[in-house]
Amino acid sequence: MPRLTTTLFLAFILTATAQDLSKTPDQWMETGVDAFFDARIEDSAVAFDKVIEAVPQAKPQLWQRGLTLYYAKRYQDGRDQFETHQTANSNDVENAAWHFLCVARLEGVDAARKALIPIEGDTRVPMKQVHDLYAGKGSVEAVLLAASTGDDSPLRRNHLCYAHLYLGLYFEALGDDAKAKDHILKAATDYEMDHYMGKTAITHAKVRGWLPK
Repeated sequence: MPRLTTTLFLAFILTATAQDLSKTPDQWMETGVDAFFDARIEDSAVAFDKVIEAVPQAKPQLWQRGLTLYYAKRYQDGRDQFETHQTANSNDVENAAWHFLCVARLEGVDAARKALIPIEGDTRVPMKQVHDLYAGKGSVEAVLLAASTGDDSPLRRNHLCYAHLYLGLYFEALGDDAKAKDHILKAATDYEMDHYMGKTAITHAKVRGWLPK
């Protein structure tokens, strides 16, 4: 997922009438992110909602909000967030995967596969294999093989972090909690990475009670 790069402050000044002025949108954004990493999901959701209240035009960029909404069990809102983000970032397998997860919670895995957002051009390892798996035409083995290619380097570790995170999420959608836990804990501990998605694996484990908060 890309980082939010545009400032929200100027738009806030133009649209702030009758809004909650206790924080700027950038401050609400920071609060939302920090609360998410602390596994304080409801606090995170409130903060991200405040960003959109203040700056509605920022919504397409806020994929971070979509992750929070998934854990807040606001699956329809999450689905809408990822569909909106697709208009701003059309080549991101991760966006399609999280959309899949929300739809699976709402309507089941078969419906999620039918609604899977097609993605072309995401060359990151192992995103193609992840997309194939979620589409029902790939395999766990293919994801892990792609991620394991290369020497024991930080890049390979990063690939495996992503692989195990999205395998864990996939098995959660399938209702296989044992496999979900195994993969998520590998992403959160064995292949821990200090970036948003690496920290998301840790948040997932905390929310599910697999790691202490």
